[in-house]
Amino acid sequence: MDITQTKTQAVERVNVINITAKEAAPWLLSRHYAKRMCPISFAFGAFKGSLMVGVVTFGVPSSAALRDGLAGKEWSNMVLELNRLCCTNEKNMASLLVGRSIKMLPYPSIIVSYADTAQGHVGYVYQATNFIYTGLSAKRTDWKVKGMEHLHGATIADKSRGVKDRAQWMRDTYGEDFYLEERSRKHRYIYLHGDRKQKAEMRAALKYDEEPYPKGESMRYEISSAIETQIGRAHV
Repeated sequence: MDITQTKTQAVERVNVINITAKEAAPWLLSRHYAKRMCPISFAFGAFKGSLMVGVVTFGVPSSAALRDGLAGKEWSNMVLELNRLCCTNEKNMASLLVGRSIKMLPYPSIIVSYADTAQGHVGYVYQATNFIYTGLSAKRTDWKVKGMEHLHGATIADKSRGVKDRAQWMRDTYGEDFYLEERSRKHRYIYLHGDRKQKAEMRAALKYDEEPYPKGESMRYEISSAIETQIGRAHV
């Protein structure tokens, strides 16, 4: 048996099962570069025996504009975001985890995920699992506070949640330490999960045009602190 066959069989022994958000949290907080939790509706873990080797989570996007903007209000309640993906540095592990977890999601559903250009991500794992590429996200700015640059922009914004004029509250609270920073743009990928008829209807309703897959300087995609070599546009 050659090395390639051995590696393929090793991946096939991986089980992907439902886990709770509580079970996913320690893995994500210690390994994922964002270092913060996100809304989780569905979580899945990849296991070799009793050893967890990967986590992927899906949640309902908090932005109504994002949900409505993908395929209109008719499909708004079916939108999920693949918002965390973190696994060990093993060939095909990320694509296996994404591909198998999507099969366990309710359908019809429209799954959106982003690859952050600031992290050097291109989204090869989504290309490997046949997501539709729809270009870069719009240009936006994040709220920042000097001395708190390690915090995500959403975490900073949460400090003023519930206040009528949030921007003014931030200025009054932090003074000149409060500033705006241009947000890195993200590659947007969409997956249509359903039967043949549902997929056709969702595809017709999509508000974005499909674009060619982007390619970076190398075929490497950082999943956590480790880096995994991706496999191009192969099927899971």
